[in-house]
Amino acid sequence: MSTIPSGAGGLQQVMALRRQVVEQSDALRNLREAGAAEANNPTQQAQATGGGFADTLRSTLDQVNAAQARSAEMSAAYERGEVTDVAQVMMARQESSVAFEATLQVRNKLLNAYQEIMRMGV
Repeated sequence: MSTIPSGAGGLQQVMALRRQVVEQSDALRNLREAGAAEANNPTQQAQATGGGFADTLRSTLDQVNAAQARSAEMSAAYERGEVTDVAQVMMARQESSVAFEATLQVRNKLLNAYQEIMRMGV
């Protein structure tokens, strides 16, 4: 069984954990609502966002870049002694690593598809 730490530090930890749970719950709710809206009318959703493949790819690459910048900033802050929670630093580094790996896999799939199209006879 886990116990709740006592004192002000324990209360702060509990409040931080609660805040994380609420943020994750809100994010999941937003995803579920967006999925339901897209399922109801996918063409209107695509037209409303003006999103084509290039826009989606660009925004995804921007998100990966932001994750890598956040990871670098947290690592530098840890080295300066500003951040003392090594778990946060490692999570940011792992998140940016996974995002980069996923980007590489997408790039490889796109490259394979392009090469296959180029090999096709007209």
